[in-house]
Amino acid sequence: MRTHTHLHDLWNECLAEIETTVSKANFNTWFKKALAHKEEDGVVSIAVPNEFIKEWLGTKYHKLILKTLRSRDMQIRNIEFVIGKTETSPAPQQPMHQIEALHSLPLQQLYINKKDNLNSRYTFTNFIIGPFNELAYSAGQAIINKPGVYNPLFIYGSTGLGKTHLIQAIGNALKERNPDISIYYTNSEKFTSDLVEALGPGQGVGQAKINAFKNKYRNYDVLIMDDIQFLGGRDKSQEELFHLFNILYDRNKQIIFSADKHPNMIHGLVDRLKSRFSAGMIVDILKPEYESRVAILRAKIREQETFVADEVIDYIAMNVEGNIRELEGILNSLLVQQTMKSRPVTVEEAKSLIKNNIKPKKHVSVAEIVKIISGFYSIDPELMYDKTRRKEVVHSRQVIMYILREDFNISYPLIGKEMGGRDHTTVIHSHLKVRGELENNSLLTRELEQIRAMLST
Repeated sequence: MRTHTHLHDLWNECLAEIETTVSKANFNTWFKKALAHKEEDGVVSIAVPNEFIKEWLGTKYHKLILKTLRSRDMQIRNIEFVIGKTETSPAPQQPMHQIEALHSLPLQQLYINKKDNLNSRYTFTNFIIGPFNELAYSAGQAIINKPGVYNPLFIYGSTGLGKTHLIQAIGNALKERNPDISIYYTNSEKFTSDLVEALGPGQGVGQAKINAFKNKYRNYDVLIMDDIQFLGGRDKSQEELFHLFNILYDRNKQIIFSADKHPNMIHGLVDRLKSRFSAGMIVDILKPEYESRVAILRAKIREQETFVADEVIDYIAMNVEGNIRELEGILNSLLVQQTMKSRPVTVEEAKSLIKNNIKPKKHVSVAEIVKIISGFYSIDPELMYDKTRRKEVVHSRQVIMYILREDFNISYPLIGKEMGGRDHTTVIHSHLKVRGELENNSLLTRELEQIRAMLST
């Protein structure tokens, strides 16, 4: 039998090695409070604070722990986990130069390639595919297999649905397939910032800077630009992007964009850019449906190497209908609770968590709905109540009436009264017209998806 000191040192050596093979969160959750407190006849007893940790270590990490111990002492035959008094094991010491090197780097620089701006965490290995994003995913795969097949590729959808993950995963996959390819990921804000800096005051040096700006962006084989919607109203940035697009397109270079709405719906975007964006393929990403939400939750749980009861996963997927970020936020809060309580959370606890963290659906007045939808179409809200027959106003008004009836179940007479005192037959006509158009008008379908997303936020 080993002395307590010998066993303590042996266990700390093993912890130091194990910490390099699991995530920091998993190490802190499952290993930090474990203590090797006894060894008898080749069996090491490892004390843990509760049944939850005992069961998880026994099923998930038994082989890893035994292998690590035996690599240092072949006389160890087995391990057992017991519930008992433990102490917080001291964290393995890192050489000071390693600690200083890590602390000198911003967190994002640990993942972002300085040359192409791509984040190495955004890959297809951790990208969940479902009906909500399968068309966008397929378009991305087609580009990876044959760059230029869709040029440009324009992906749009509400915030938090994985657009950035997808377009960067395409870039990472292209780079993996062809390491010599020149790729650059940016967003419209950074593009504008670079342009503003290049357009600094003065001549000579200023001209050199603008030439350097143009040459930088024009020499990529693949340009990926996020959040195009922020270019709306920025005339100089749009002009530069227009010329850049034409050059890259003429050189058969792949261009990929993303935005929070269809390019035709981006306020302040010039028609010639809308036309260029429409020349390739435009695809949308929707909110994930129930089955996809379950798949996303399970993938995140596997990634964290932890456990959540099936009934809790099901409850979250049924009741958190927002975007992927909301799902991840609820799951992260739940995992924190599990760690603090040292046991799996119950459905009742998940209910309470969701109630306290998800905003309740707000009551929206008719006036607010009119304001939001008219803003979506870039039309003065007051025109919705007038008798004008301008085509764009009529279309917007009919959409408002359709939404009021379909989504808020307001009666036809009340809708007519709220919309400038119109007869209920006019409302019925508008409702039926929009419903009929939805059968064959994919753009109208996307418009309504975007409007509903705006009304739910």
